[in-house]
Amino acid sequence: MPPRPYNFSAGPAALPLPVLERAAAEMTDWHGCGMGVMEMSHRGAEFGEIMSRAERDLRALAEVPDDFAVLFMQGGALAENALVPMNLAHHGRVDVGVSGAWSAKSAAEAQRYAEVRRVFDTSSDGFTSLPDPATWRLSDDADYLHLCSNETIDGVEFHDLPDLRALGSKAPLVVDCSSNQLSRPFDWSRIGLAFGGAQKNIGPAGLTLVYVRRSLLGGADAACPSAFDFARVAREGSMFNTPPTYAIYIAGLVFEWALQFEYRGLRGLGAIEAQNIDKAALLYSAIDASGQFENRVTPAARSRMNVPFFLRREELTGIFLAEAKAAGLLQLKGHKSKGGLRASLYNAMPLAGVEALVAFMKDFERRHG
Repeated sequence: MPPRPYNFSAGPAALPLPVLERAAAEMTDWHGCGMGVMEMSHRGAEFGEIMSRAERDLRALAEVPDDFAVLFMQGGALAENALVPMNLAHHGRVDVGVSGAWSAKSAAEAQRYAEVRRVFDTSSDGFTSLPDPATWRLSDDADYLHLCSNETIDGVEFHDLPDLRALGSKAPLVVDCSSNQLSRPFDWSRIGLAFGGAQKNIGPAGLTLVYVRRSLLGGADAACPSAFDFARVAREGSMFNTPPTYAIYIAGLVFEWALQFEYRGLRGLGAIEAQNIDKAALLYSAIDASGQFENRVTPAARSRMNVPFFLRREELTGIFLAEAKAAGLLQLKGHKSKGGLRASLYNAMPLAGVEALVAFMKDFERRHG
């Protein structure tokens, strides 16, 4: 067993060990101030320093342009499915691309606040592919187009966000990027608003990041709670109400770690993306070469972050999970709606963890083939 087990949880997910160790060292006394971060006033100078550093590092890491506000919010991505139409659906018409379980939830929630049109829906093929954007049925008057850039449950990812202007649409693109934010660079010129829960690549559950183009702020529906009016949250520097202070602190440590991350001569987000490409390629190659395991997603649409896979002999799934846990390979059970297995390869998962999983899979197949 490795010194520390490899945690393949889909979320809340593994955090970088140096971040956990630093947080442990600072638990009772942050930088000699006599308080732990959980005990601080969010209005005090100490937390103000933590907050400003976190936003500064996030902007540097993800190269977020100045014309975007960055909001540190609560409620999770599930809440954003309501908050986005409350803030942006000014004319009551929303386009949604349904590529998996999470975008289907987004469409259902938005339906409560606006007319929803599905520009594509891949449920008929079990959410295993992504259609060419040229075939999407775009509306002329949509307030925005919603996509999930990475479907955590189904293992489907947009490796390139669509250029809606090239498709003839004037609608801003809204992206639920919960499970692939900070896993690779985004082309912000194509995005109007992006949001994601922190508990995949960034930190503990309880924090949600919203990146919104400033030109889209203002005009929230009258029914939108004040604490969730994006314009107000931006104006107040994410301090209109008490923010999730400890989650922001951990996220800030992750941003610092990511900015310094090195891999194959690269540094920062480029290095993180390069390792994520290598991790995913290693695992998918092992699955495709196997006689026991299979992945059912079209190769071009496969997620780098979440890899669902199945044993061809389903009765071996429980044995695989038990033996994997004993070998220090944790949280490999597939989502309850899909069954099978799932390995999440978020930024904190080192290449060595995927190598250990692949070695275990090969040994398992040898013993149970």
